[in-house]
Amino acid sequence: MAGSAPRFDFERDALAFANETQWDYSIDERSGRQVTKWRDPKPDYTLRCFVLVRVAKQFFLHARFAPNRKKLDAVENARLTREVLKRNSRARGVSNRPVVIPGFSGLREFSAAHEVLFKGICGGAWQSYFQRGNWRMVLPIWRSHQEQVARELQSRLQTGVPQALHVFQFPKLGVNHATMVFDHVESADGLEFLAYDPNMPDSPLTLMFDRNKRGFQMPATRYFVGGPVNAYSVYRNWLY
Repeated sequence: MAGSAPRFDFERDALAFANETQWDYSIDERSGRQVTKWRDPKPDYTLRCFVLVRVAKQFFLHARFAPNRKKLDAVENARLTREVLKRNSRARGVSNRPVVIPGFSGLREFSAAHEVLFKGICGGAWQSYFQRGNWRMVLPIWRSHQEQVARELQSRLQTGVPQALHVFQFPKLGVNHATMVFDHVESADGLEFLAYDPNMPDSPLTLMFDRNKRGFQMPATRYFVGGPVNAYSVYRNWLY
């Protein structure tokens, strides 16, 4: 791709639809604890946070949109989507031979027009459960490790390539989730990372790295009460 390196644009490059949650979440006013109950009716597209993060990264690395060209039919758009999904999600930079998708400005517009297609071919929930980097979650997480993660994220984001991030509280079950960090700013207390959250595709999520506590903080969302989380990058090499 000619010209300056592309940057992830949330309004253009995120998927339009959400990874739905299996439960409804609320906060108990007395205890402040998160309370869950099964959603009714049961949602039909769940447990695919890792899948959608991987897909968004693959499209950023390996697709180029040509909005001024004529749109293709559904069969051709499905073929192009499958071609992108065959590409390496762990590549270190954008492809110099991208898959060209005509008629759309970016992944958000493309996935909004072809939501059924995407949900059908992007992958199942098992690909979140068996993501190769999940092994790291069960090992001890030291504060020095989290400092290293934050420094590496800061460095890699300077290349313009968004970074997939596994955030969790294991062995607690408060959150076990995938996001994709695409930008950051320094603050007085640390680093603020902006991320695409597949559970909430309408606005970016802000993850804070606190230098004093040497750890990440995730804000309250409709599925998480908020608080300290551990994190490490995924979809980046043969181990993760």
